[in-house]
Amino acid sequence: MTIEQMIARQQELLNAARSAGRNMTREEAAEFDSLQRSIDAARAAGAGIAHGGQSSTPAAPANNTPEGQRQQTPAAGEGGNGGQDPQNAQRAIEAERQRIRSIEDLCTEFGLDARSYIDNGSTEEQVRAAVLEHLRSQHSPVATGIQVTDTQEDKFRRAAADSLLMRSGMTLERPEDGARSLMGMSIRDLAIECLQRDGSSESNLNRRSSDELYTMMARGFYNPEASFPAILDQTIEKAYKEGYRKVAVTFDKFTKKGSLKDFKKHDNYYVAGPVGEFYEVPENGELKHDIFKDDKLPQRQLKTYGRQFTLSRKAFIDDDIGLVTSLPARYAAAARKTINKQVYQILINNSNIYDGAALFGKEHKNLLASGTGVTQEAMQTMIMALANQKDQFGESIIINPATIVVPSGMKFDMYTLFFSPTINTSDNTQAVNPLYQYRDSIEVVEDPTINALCGGLGNVMPWFLIGDPGDTDFIEVDYLNGQEIPNIRRMEAPGQLGFIWDIYLDWGISVMDYRGAVKNPGIKVDTKLKLV
Repeated sequence: MTIEQMIARQQELLNAARSAGRNMTREEAAEFDSLQRSIDAARAAGAGIAHGGQSSTPAAPANNTPEGQRQQTPAAGEGGNGGQDPQNAQRAIEAERQRIRSIEDLCTEFGLDARSYIDNGSTEEQVRAAVLEHLRSQHSPVATGIQVTDTQEDKFRRAAADSLLMRSGMTLERPEDGARSLMGMSIRDLAIECLQRDGSSESNLNRRSSDELYTMMARGFYNPEASFPAILDQTIEKAYKEGYRKVAVTFDKFTKKGSLKDFKKHDNYYVAGPVGEFYEVPENGELKHDIFKDDKLPQRQLKTYGRQFTLSRKAFIDDDIGLVTSLPARYAAAARKTINKQVYQILINNSNIYDGAALFGKEHKNLLASGTGVTQEAMQTMIMALANQKDQFGESIIINPATIVVPSGMKFDMYTLFFSPTINTSDNTQAVNPLYQYRDSIEVVEDPTINALCGGLGNVMPWFLIGDPGDTDFIEVDYLNGQEIPNIRRMEAPGQLGFIWDIYLDWGISVMDYRGAVKNPGIKVDTKLKLV
């Protein structure tokens, strides 16, 4: 195709768009640009042919509207080749190219289809407005322009971590693609694969002993680009989160979760007191001034708890996958169990609290004088003791019973007490059970931690009625910045052969208000039959 033919084809594309009152489509614009590149190349090679002493570069739309296209179409006879000004035509071509590029960039960044906006002649500003409307309708934040995409190496590391977890018997809801195909790999095989991916110059890694491979792995311990330590980190992190989530504890059923930002003692926690009652104001009488009070609540403070475990050189050589999966999960579970035990120690030990008196006692009117088993009379007394508490300022408060906390072995009697519509009395064998109405509003929590703290079966064990957290705070468990999942950090200890991890968590437990619970000293708890 000669230059004249290429220019004529460009003009046909422009005329077709103008006749339809639109801009060129994406296909037309692509063909136009291809022709222009061929024209420029031909001219650079000296193959151009002059037309009437002037360039015959055709015009393209100067702006993005059909009206702009029509305004830029000169009358017949105004310049060579249909009246086109070469300089204006070149500027119009560049403007159209820039419009298309800008629209494609915007639509790609925000997940929109650019074709429709290019074909209908939308301006860049119109496309920006469409993007904002799309984001508003999706309730999404405006993107910053920075996109983070996963590399193949990232995907491999996640797949390898999931394969180790599944190999250990852990069930994953959504394992990474490719994880199942890696399940047959031993730790040694995985180490070789990682060394190869990291660009190792060794050509015969399969011939290396496991001890030699371990030494090579250890060299990359502090290398952030090394695959093997990163895979272990991801595996251990998922394992301990799973262990933390599945551990059976009960403290969070009757305590409140809190958050502190540092390790200082927080003793500026005040509760506002009630305002005074309204008094009748006689005609021409004066309003009486009221002074309200506030009261300081107990201090709260965080402490750090943690342990350390090691994937030793021996475990690496022995392909002991359990140390990478089950051990972190057990330590994470231990963190939750430690909190659970500390909460129950507060209930059982009955130490002095923020006001200098024992948590349960005469001063607080929250301790039954004598212990009982699960009886209607005991429950009625405890519910009334909870409901008749007064706040810090002597005002009556309403605390609804929400949770009964009992040792293992006492829950059976609780079910009988709450789920029987009728009970036997001295006068009536089918009397209405007044506690039946509480069957759905009071949760029974049974925890063997009470049994263990009291010395096991055959000993006297207390049980407790705890009020609704919405009515009053009883015990609060605070975490640093609200983070309740343990932290994990890989490190190296001098003199130890192995990959070492620290696992730690920051928490603090505080009795916030003794009015939130009533204690029954209890009775001996034992099984009906003796065990061998």
